[in-house]
Parts: sequence; structure tokens; C-alpha cells
Amino acid sequence: MSRTLDHLLDQNVVWASEKRRHDPTYFLRMAEHQTPQYLWIGCSDSRVTANDVLRLDPGEVFVHRNIANIVHTSDLNILSVLEFAIEHLAVRHIIVCGHYGCSGVRRALGGDRGAMLDHWLQPITMLYRKHKPKFDAIGDEAARLDRMCEINVEMQVRRIAATPIVENAWARGQELHLHGWLYAIHDGLLMDLGPHLSSTEERDALPSIDARVIDPAEPVSAMRRQAIDAFTRLPPDAMEGLACPLPAASHRLTCAEGC
Repeated sequence: MSRTLDHLLDQNVVWASEKRRHDPTYFLRMAEHQTPQYLWIGCSDSRVTANDVLRLDPGEVFVHRNIANIVHTSDLNILSVLEFAIEHLAVRHIIVCGHYGCSGVRRALGGDRGAMLDHWLQPITMLYRKHKPKFDAIGDEAARLDRMCEINVEMQVRRIAATPIVENAWARGQELHLHGWLYAIHDGLLMDLGPHLSSTEERDALPSIDARVIDPAEPVSAMRRQAIDAFTRLPPDAMEGLACPLPAASHRLTCAEGC
């Protein structure tokens, strides 16, 4: 029998030993039950691991990953995950997290056509083709890819919100919040893109995904949000000469004239 992966088993022994040394009851707690508050639906990319980027221990986030974080409403895998997370684990938050530079999204924008992979990516491909002039007007290829990564997250949040599993949870009054995020691999920061939904009414009030292509949302990192919060708490005279961290629309609505 081949034993070419012994180094991974050896690393597991080291990891388990270190865990027990720092926290003797760690594995006893893990063995009892899991009570995650979050369901993470992310990309299969090996560089984007939910527990690491959220700084959460095992047991604190329930995870589903696939190529390009797509929600197919005919996919029994993701529907089973949704049902288990909502009805059995009673998670309070569902996070759809894409990432910039996603290879799956890049494939969907290209001309190569295969079988299973391109069938899986078809929702992204069709949206891109529908709005091809708008996307192609973004001259920089990397910027175009990142914009498609953003719109893909918004599309998948809308798809989750339209599933009977989520609709039924809201109908019975269960607390459940949906969020759209992106991860920037180049600096390790999560970006809050939206939408954020907690009811069918909020879902139905959303602009269409086609409208979002034309009028995109602007992702905001926690660092920028903290800067915005600090900036908006400053007295008007203290703002003089400072560069405003607000997005353009929020700047017009929030800042004093001349900010």
C-alpha cells in the first residue's frame, strides 16, 4: 500500500497535540455538538477558507463550497445544505462569499466550452452575454473580471432568497439574514457588498440583477467602514482638509457641504 501522504498524517498528529496542549478540553467540546450561527457558501478555491478568514474555530461556521460559489436551485447538494443549516442547525446568517480573481468566473467569461464545468458556470456566462457591451466597456481585463465576481455574488444571494427553504423560514418567523461578501486574496480583507436580506419583503424590494449590472454596488471593507464611522462622527470644523472616505453617493447624502 502506498504511504505517500504520511507527511499529512504526521502534521495532523502535531496539530492535534498542539490543540490539546493549549486547550485540553478542545476536542471534548467539539465531540459534543456543533452550534454554528453562520452558513458560509463560498468558492472551492484552496486559498479561501472560511474559518481562517473569519478567525473562527471549527464548529462556529457551517461551510459549503463549490466552483465560483454558485447557487443552482436544482442542485440537491446545496439545497440539502441549506435545509440542514436552517432547519436543524438554526443558523442565523447565510454568507455568500466570492473572491476577486475567481478562476471559475474567468472561465465563464471566456470562449472555451466543455461539458460539466461550463454547464455549472452557465448562469454567469448567460448574464455576461446578456450585458456583454456593458462589461466589455471596462477596458482593464482584471477589473472586468472583478466586476463580474461582484455581480455573481449579488446574483447568488438573490437565488438563495428565492428558494422555498428560505421563504418558509421567513414565513414562520425564523431569524435569518442573508449577506453578500467578497474576499480580496491580495490583502486578506473581506468586502461587504450586499445585498443584506432578512425577509421576503426586502428581497422583493431589491433592484433586479440586470439593474445592478448598470448601477453597481460598491463593496466596503471593515477597515473602510471604521474610517467612515470615525469620519462622520467628527465635528464639521475638524473635517476641513481631510479626504472623505465615503463612497460618492454616501458622500453626497452624509457629509456637510464642502466636505
